[in-house]
Amino acid sequence: MNVPIAANILGTIGAICWSVQLIPQIIINYRRHNTIGLQPSMMMLWAWAGVPLGVYNIVENFNIALRIQPQILTFLSLTTWIQCFYYEKHWSTLHALAVVVPIATLMGGIQTALIIALRISHSKQVQWPITLMAVLSASLLSAGVLRHYWDIYVHRTVRGISFIFVAIDAAGDLFSLISILFQPTLDAIGLVIYGAELVLWIGVFACGGYFNLVPWIGKKSKTSRSNVLANTSPRIAGHNPGVEEITLHNLPSSTSVFRTPSSEIAAACARTSAFRRISTDDSGSRVVVTERAAD
Repeated sequence: MNVPIAANILGTIGAICWSVQLIPQIIINYRRHNTIGLQPSMMMLWAWAGVPLGVYNIVENFNIALRIQPQILTFLSLTTWIQCFYYEKHWSTLHALAVVVPIATLMGGIQTALIIALRISHSKQVQWPITLMAVLSASLLSAGVLRHYWDIYVHRTVRGISFIFVAIDAAGDLFSLISILFQPTLDAIGLVIYGAELVLWIGVFACGGYFNLVPWIGKKSKTSRSNVLANTSPRIAGHNPGVEEITLHNLPSSTSVFRTPSSEIAAACARTSAFRRISTDDSGSRVVVTERAAD
């Protein structure tokens, strides 16, 4: 389908999702002051995936949103990656910048050189280099997510990763995928790039539901049942060990069924209510019963 407006709008939405996808993860890392469970190798693979993906989107003349998208992916991935060392290895800010800035510069230089080289090859109808860029970016993106699958398999839980981040990233893949459908020509490789990562994120959601959500619901349900049982259990006010209080209420006996109203009043006046307190001493051999007539 050739609908440039739809392609630009959907591509822009996808780019926005990819612009903010890692921000929730970065904020969580900052608030926790740790990155336990987050895989730095995943973030580095994603950062490098942005290089060939940017080359591919630019050389193939995708809409402007999809051209910017890989650059944002690389920047945020490098930010998250360096957080892993800043918090877990206790690197100083200067040390972290001294490491990440040269890597970012190297990535930018490689991408620029590849764009120039592939535009030349593309003008000469040589297609395999651009196809290689697409395959390489898809492989790096998928490898980054698969690295987290290994952590899920080892620890039997989805840990260290924000599900908000996963949801936003999956939405970015989905909108970018649909955006390609509205390009002037259908790009099968582009569909594979975004489609493969979307499927992997859906798998992470499924693992989170199985390993995290189901046990959490079971624990909450068990806690609720325990609270209900505790609230409905009989309680004796002022209860002390070895002391038991019994109150005899002014209730009619089983023979009062056939009494007349006048005899019922007389019986009520004659009846006394008693309060009996039965206590035992330490040996349990003495019982004291006290009785008090009603006023």
